[in-house]
Amino acid sequence: MSIQAQLHMTSPEYLEWERCQESKHEYFNGDIFAMTGASRKHNLITANLLAGLHTQLRNKPCEIYSSDMRVKVSPTGLYTYPDIVVVCGEPQFEDAILDTLLNPILIVEVLSHSTENYDRGKKFGHYRCLPSLQEYLLVAQDQCQVEHYVRQPDEAWLLREYQHQEDQLQFTVLDCKLSLAEMYEKVIW
Repeated sequence: MSIQAQLHMTSPEYLEWERCQESKHEYFNGDIFAMTGASRKHNLITANLLAGLHTQLRNKPCEIYSSDMRVKVSPTGLYTYPDIVVVCGEPQFEDAILDTLLNPILIVEVLSHSTENYDRGKKFGHYRCLPSLQEYLLVAQDQCQVEHYVRQPDEAWLLREYQHQEDQLQFTVLDCKLSLAEMYEKVIW
């Protein structure tokens, strides 16, 4: 997310404007933030995760979306574009255009130097307000490191870290797993 807001408008004005843009922008509290492009490593990791999850979710009542699916955190008003988002059951959308998801169950962010603190801090704070969200995955692109947060019955979030290619990450709510070797396939540090 860009540090400085580009424009100031209401959320309906943002959606109307955003749908006409060639690049993506996040929205929060009246401010719009331009999003930057992703690196080769970022794209490889995202594609690997999408492919692995898609294969395992193919026969389940779940849909997986890439970074072009906007998510609205209704309790806080944040509109954002996670790297990967999964919804199971009936997807709920902001309106009839079906481009703003309201009920993700899993969100994945591939970390970059410019967004790492935001993804771990304020953005995760927003995401935790989503009642539907059960798992949050942060994937480093400059080393083999994955942070997996799982919502507990008491609303606490349990963190498990993975740092080895042979590690298997179990997605609790999706009942599937991926190895870090799969996530980092063709990524060279």
